[in-house]
Amino acid sequence: MDRLQAMIVFVRVLEAGSFSGAARVLGVGQPAVSKTVAQLEQRLNVKLLLRSTHGLTPTEAGLRFYERARLAIQEADEAELAARGAGGGLSGRLRISAAPTFARLHVIPHLPQFLEAHPGLDVDVVLDDRMIDLIAEGIDISLRLGKLADTCAVARKLASSRCSVLATAEYLTQKGRPQVPADLADHETIVYTQLDNVWKFRREGTEVSVMIHGRARFSAAEGIRAAVLADMGLTIASDWMFAPELANNRVLRLLESWSLPDTDLWAVFPTGRLATAKARLFAKFVESVMKESH
Repeated sequence: MDRLQAMIVFVRVLEAGSFSGAARVLGVGQPAVSKTVAQLEQRLNVKLLLRSTHGLTPTEAGLRFYERARLAIQEADEAELAARGAGGGLSGRLRISAAPTFARLHVIPHLPQFLEAHPGLDVDVVLDDRMIDLIAEGIDISLRLGKLADTCAVARKLASSRCSVLATAEYLTQKGRPQVPADLADHETIVYTQLDNVWKFRREGTEVSVMIHGRARFSAAEGIRAAVLADMGLTIASDWMFAPELANNRVLRLLESWSLPDTDLWAVFPTGRLATAKARLFAKFVESVMKESH
């Protein structure tokens, strides 16, 4: 039995909370995961997990083994990278989560460059606008936008983007331009339901809040993009969300003398786990990509 691989399997089982969850993360069958844990317990001659109809519960020995095992995995990753030099030989599987729109526009187009630099690495990309459970889904690194809901999260800010009121040139031709925030009441506003419906503008020390009551509401950023590009109305968004259309002037910034809070891009790592070398290097890669392209 490969001791390091057995450790990885056990750690993933504990973090996923089930054999099936670990199997999904590892890309293997559930029987293989169960067999590996059983062999590990036999080799150590100690019970690591208690199995019941309610799920899996680690024993005291299992918890102690988990803490040591995840540190050993981290040390093994670091040792490999040190031997290969400058992180030039990543291998294994890296699971990333990201918002679909941001990933489509700013991450996926650059993935070939990252994978070419690390031919031994496989990448799983989980696309979801919602805040998913990183440990349950076996995520190594999550790229998140905006404020972090979990103040205890292990996170690093990678970049920031300007936010503006945006609309297509065609919509503005039909409806006219708002001149001050209060004018937004006379316009069709497209609302992102995951954000506050109060838009706060600042100018020279003055703050103005506008309550938005849009007829079109969307739970995903891709819906916001599609609605704006269909000339349905205006919205607040980061430059990242409409980067191609801002570049060709199909979408225009409005109320530019007023400022809105920037949108931050964060690399978030699972709480209670050391960030893997692969995850940290991917965070640096994304950070460099965002600096070069903006």
